[in-house]
Amino acid sequence: MGTPTTDSTNPMDPLPVPATQAGRDGLAALLARPRTAVVGLDFDGTLAPIVADPEQARAHPEAVAAIAALAPKVASVAVITGRPAGVAVRYGGFAGVPGLEHLTVLGHYGAERWDAVTGTVTAPAPHPGVAAVRAELPGLLDRVGAWEGTWIEEKGRAVAVHTRRARDPQAAFEALRGPLGDLAARHGLIVEPGRMVLELRPPGMDKGVALADHVRRTGAESVVYAGDDLGDLPAFAAVDKLRSEGVPGLLVCSGSTEVTELAERADLVVDGPAGVVRLLRSLASRLD
Repeated sequence: MGTPTTDSTNPMDPLPVPATQAGRDGLAALLARPRTAVVGLDFDGTLAPIVADPEQARAHPEAVAAIAALAPKVASVAVITGRPAGVAVRYGGFAGVPGLEHLTVLGHYGAERWDAVTGTVTAPAPHPGVAAVRAELPGLLDRVGAWEGTWIEEKGRAVAVHTRRARDPQAAFEALRGPLGDLAARHGLIVEPGRMVLELRPPGMDKGVALADHVRRTGAESVVYAGDDLGDLPAFAAVDKLRSEGVPGLLVCSGSTEVTELAERADLVVDGPAGVVRLLRSLASRLD
């Protein structure tokens, strides 16, 4: 989409200008009517830098302050993640922070919901296929010869296989796609590919469904979504659909060299989580 320019009317806090007209319209709608805007954010790779061990992932050190500055000025800020909602809240440091009353965390692609006002998680019963897959995964990885550098992440309502530590992460990723797809299908699950990770989870929910539902719940008249990975493409598609229905939207890519498809579809590309934080902070300052 090209390199964005910046709006220099406030030189102390420049606001990037999207490279597309649709993106500029989405940003203008948020700035004009912030109380009717939803800001959706992925967690890993967008608010938190990607790390080799997902259990060590933490939000960018300035992310909570930036969200707390913005959230009271918009209808809602929603963190939409494949992680359990409680884990994202803990790793993000979102609980008990003044200013986050308008924050919602949609975990497991929207199957779980946490809001800052009640501090509680609501969720349906787990899919039985997840337990079955969890039991079979070690044997499958052993048969495929994929144990070295490959490891399993327990996610409660899903289970993920990471290849980032393998000798050849991309080769391991590709070798596992077929066997994991077959395993998931046998138990009524789907495989969600990501950045050197394959997640086996129940069908029917994705970040696009979660985002569209949240926009409807809040009655939002504009939407911003920022993501970094293949799992964020459904959210991008949801924003495109909302735009076709007359709801202005802005698509933001938290840039990386591992996934280029989001950057090609985004209205605005920023420099990873640090760039997302700067964008949130810039939006908050413009709405003072």
